Amino acid sequence: MATPDPGVFISNAQMYQEVRDLAQAVNRIESKLDNILDDAKDIRSDVQDHELRIRTLERARWPLPTIGALAGIAGAATGVIALLGR
Repeated sequence: MATPDPGVFISNAQMYQEVRDLAQAVNRIESKLDNILDDAKDIRSDVQDHELRIRTLERARWPLPTIGALAGIAGAATGVIALLGR
């Protein structure tokens, strides 16, 4: 008969070291996530700033086509008046 395998023995010191290594890895990941979240906040504020600037430009631009149309109508009206005034 074969003797049964006694298995693997892990000492308390080895287990403690593994837990400490895992805790350090989690701390590194947590600090990287904090940096990523801070960068995301900066990006979010930049996007809001760009959105505000684009909306301001769009509001400032809308009168230009209206002014062009009114100038065209005024020119046509002036031409008609000049034609009829002869």
